[in-house]
Amino acid sequence: MKRKKSWSASLTVLIAFAANVLVAAAKTVAALISGSASMTAEAAHSWADTGNQVFLLIAERKAARKRDKAHPMGYGREAYVWSMIAAFGLFTAGAVVSVMHGIQQLITPEPPGDYGIAYLVLAIAFVLEGVSFIQAFRQNRKAARELDRKTLEQVLKGSDPTLRAVFAEDGAALIGLLIAFAGIFLHQVTGSSVPDAVGSILVGILLAGVAVVLIDRNRRFLVGQAVTGDIEGTMARRLLEHPEIERITYLHLEYVGPRKLYVVAAVDIQGDLREHDVAVALRRVERELEDHETVEEAVLTLATADEPSLDFPAV
Repeated sequence: MKRKKSWSASLTVLIAFAANVLVAAAKTVAALISGSASMTAEAAHSWADTGNQVFLLIAERKAARKRDKAHPMGYGREAYVWSMIAAFGLFTAGAVVSVMHGIQQLITPEPPGDYGIAYLVLAIAFVLEGVSFIQAFRQNRKAARELDRKTLEQVLKGSDPTLRAVFAEDGAALIGLLIAFAGIFLHQVTGSSVPDAVGSILVGILLAGVAVVLIDRNRRFLVGQAVTGDIEGTMARRLLEHPEIERITYLHLEYVGPRKLYVVAAVDIQGDLREHDVAVALRRVERELEDHETVEEAVLTLATADEPSLDFPAV
């Protein structure tokens, strides 16, 4: 199951990578032929996305490594590091280049070129980006259903940075293509290059906004993003459903990677067991928790009699 989920995420990134390589090459040719600022911005956008997919694939491979003595909590947080690098790449290679080219077009307008090739490439790009976006949407929707969330809520709150990045970048790509179409069309109709240049700047602003959101989400998970109430409730229910657990007095959940939790809990054991039997029971519950795909490590301790039980409304 763990390998299957990791492969599903990698497949989403690979589809996005293949689509972006084809789209970037086509947009570059179209930009050179048409001289469109919006098309140039879209070409920069697609090449930035292509580079980002490489970083996201590295993130998937690095995060999937098993924990060892040097990294007892595993390598999961590497996914956030590499995904943040990808987001910085989107900001610099995509947003900055698009805005600068748009400003340059406003200052020194270029003569119009072949609009037909620009429209054709935009249409092909929309189809390819749409295929990639649908794959990312389906993956996020599947994860959202498992946690009883809405898809967009899962995109923002989910712990998988690669799925979030592909969804956000492909969504921005589709919006960027519409902006580019509007800029090129208005350039053709009015004869003025201003709409085309403004389109390039708008694409850059769009990419900057997406990059800032992605950087912030990765930053939050790196510094210790709090686990949401639904995740906490699910873990508490899993513990309390165990026949040997009577109550929970302390529960700490921490993300150590995409879909990976470090669990620390203080619990009371059913019955009046001897110290050795209590230790055996706690280790048994820990192993059962760690068998679940979302738990990297579980540490359970025995609660004292005077500790109040935690209240979990969702349980």
